[in-house]
Amino acid sequence: MKLTSLRIITRNIRQSVQFYEKAIGIKAQWYTEDFAEIPAGSVILAIGSTRTMKMFSENLTEMPGYKSAIIEFLVDDVDQEYERIKTITNDIVQTPVTMPWGNRSLLFCDPDGNLINFFTPVSEEAIKKFS
Repeated sequence: MKLTSLRIITRNIRQSVQFYEKAIGIKAQWYTEDFAEIPAGSVILAIGSTRTMKMFSENLTEMPGYKSAIIEFLVDDVDQEYERIKTITNDIVQTPVTMPWGNRSLLFCDPDGNLINFFTPVSEEAIKKFS
């Protein structure tokens, strides 16, 4: 089994796609007005409008964000990314801090309230894990 995609469902797909294009610096590929994808390394970040939920099942309704999952991106320099990210959002949950497991982490939210973590390994063990 291989994780290939993470899909975010949003009420405002244009706003969300523009946010992620700015946040991760990669242009999205639009397939329909309700669906776009951004290649992010070995996983694709898919973004769909709430209308796409009906394509899976008529019983699915809009799903509010619960902040129970975190979308994580490994970055070269989390402190440098923080300077850039704070120019595109005011919704910073945690400024860069070194976590007990050895990653320096920045936590912020996308326009729908989904949590995003940009992190850089800084301890010897964490650097080894992600090299």
